[in-house]
Amino acid sequence: MLLATLVATSRRIADTSRRLEKIDLLAALLQQAAPDEIETLVAFLSGRARQSRIGVGWAALRDAAASPADRPTLAIAEVDRALETLSATAGPGSDRVKRDLLASLQSRTTAPEQAFLTALLLGELRQGALEGIMLEALAKAFHANPDRVRRAAMLAGDAAPIARLLLEHGPPGLDRCDIQLFQPVQPMLAQTAEDVAAALADLGEAALEYKFDGARVQVHRSSDRVAVFSRNLNDVTRAVPEIVEAVRALPGRDLILEGEVLSLTPQGRPQPFQVTMRRFGRKLDLDRMRAELPLTPFWFDLLYRDGQSLIDEPQSRRFNALTELTPPDTVVPHLLTADPRAADDFLRGALDRGHEGVMAKSTTAGYAAGARGQAWLKVKKAHTLDLVVLAAEWGHGRRQGWLSNLHLGARDTEKGGFAMLGKTFKGLTDEMLAWQTEQLLQLEIARDSYTVHVQPKLVVEIAFSDLQISPRYSSGLALRFARVKRYRPDKPAEAADTFQTVQALAAAP
Repeated sequence: MLLATLVATSRRIADTSRRLEKIDLLAALLQQAAPDEIETLVAFLSGRARQSRIGVGWAALRDAAASPADRPTLAIAEVDRALETLSATAGPGSDRVKRDLLASLQSRTTAPEQAFLTALLLGELRQGALEGIMLEALAKAFHANPDRVRRAAMLAGDAAPIARLLLEHGPPGLDRCDIQLFQPVQPMLAQTAEDVAAALADLGEAALEYKFDGARVQVHRSSDRVAVFSRNLNDVTRAVPEIVEAVRALPGRDLILEGEVLSLTPQGRPQPFQVTMRRFGRKLDLDRMRAELPLTPFWFDLLYRDGQSLIDEPQSRRFNALTELTPPDTVVPHLLTADPRAADDFLRGALDRGHEGVMAKSTTAGYAAGARGQAWLKVKKAHTLDLVVLAAEWGHGRRQGWLSNLHLGARDTEKGGFAMLGKTFKGLTDEMLAWQTEQLLQLEIARDSYTVHVQPKLVVEIAFSDLQISPRYSSGLALRFARVKRYRPDKPAEAADTFQTVQALAAAP
C-alpha cells in the first residue's frame, strides 16, 4: 500500500467529526492492508510510529528538509523500514546519519506525505483516530466482536498485533490473546471519588488500600527469570535489582504481580516521588544509587500464578492469593469495610504516614486491563489532575533564562488533541525550573519571542482549588489557583487525565 493512500484516509478522518464515518473509513483501509504492513498502518493511524523511540526532533527534521516529490511512490513498508533504521542509529556521527536518512526519505515524499510524517514524528498528528475508534474499526473490518477486540488489545498492550492476528486468522485468532508471561498488560486505572464516603456509597463494602506516591510496576517471573515493567510497559528490570531479588525469593514458579515501589526514609516514610524516580534514570551508577536510595515493594494485585490466569477473578480472590504468597510487610496496607468512619480513619492514617490517600476497590470486580472504570476509585487529599504541557513561556527576573509559565492541557477523547485549561508557574523550585527547561527544549516544535511550543509528551501533576468558566480558552474551563505538584515522567501523555473528567469535576455539586 502506498503511503499516499494512508495519508488521504487520514485527511478524510480528520475532516469529519462523525464517529461512525471515522470507523467506516478506517475499516475500509484496514481491509486493503497486507500482513507485513497492517501493524504499521494501525500505528500510523493511531498517531505514532511502530518503533517506540526514534530520536528525531524538530531540529533534525528542519535540517533534513527536501523538496517534495512530484508524485507518490513510497510504500508504507518502506517508510517503516526507514524508521526502523533511524531508531537503531546511535553513537558517534549518528546525528549526521539520521539527517541523511531523513533527507532521503523526505525527497521521496509528496508535500501531503511530508506534512503527515512530520506531524507523526513530532507527536502532533491530530486526526481523531483515537484508540477506541481504531478498535471498533478493527472489529468492523474483520467481523469480530468489539468487546473481544478491546480485551485482546488490552492484554497485548497494543492494537497493532491484534490487527495482524485478525487479518491472518480472523476472529478465532483472538482466542490466542490471553495474559502471558513477559508480555505486560495495560494497567487497570482508577476514577476519582470526592471522599471515602462517596467511594463507599458507590461500591458498598470495599477493599481500601494506601495510595502510594511511588512507581507502579508489573513484575513477571518464570523460575529464575524476572522482568519488571513500568506503568507505561517499559522494561526497567536493570534499574531495580532488589525488586528482582525479592520476587525470586517468593514461592511458586510462574507469577505476575502488580505493586508500587518506594524509596523510604530511615524512619519508614516515603521519599518524594522525584527521589524514587531517580532510580529509573537513563544513566545509572547502580551500586551507588541502590545504596543511597534502596527501593521497597508493596504488592497490591496478583494476575497470574503457576499457569493460571487470575485476571477475571474477583479482586477479593486475587488479593487473598497475593497475601498467601508474599510476606505481610510487603503487602499494601489494607482494610475491608463499608463503614465511612472506619474508612475516614484509614485515610487519615495513610495521610499521616506521608502517603497520597487511599484506593477503594470493588471486591467483586475482575482486573479490567487498560480500563478506567468505577471498580477502582482513588481518594486524595486535594484536587489534582495529571495534565500535559503544551507550551511554556520564558521567565522574568529571577527566572530569566528558564522556561517557567506552563500551558496545560487535558486529553480530549471526543475531538482529539488537548483542551487548554490555563497556565501556571507556581510551585516550581529552581531544580524543577532547570529540569523542565532542559526537557521542554528537547520537545520544542516552534517558538515566538516569549513562548516555546512543545510536543505534548510531558505529564505534570497539577493541584488546584476549583474549576471556573472561562471565555479565554476554547475549552470553556480554567483551573483556579493551579500549582505544580510534581512531574510524572513515568506516565505517557495517553495516561493523562481527560477533558471529559475535567467536565465531570466542573459539573459536580
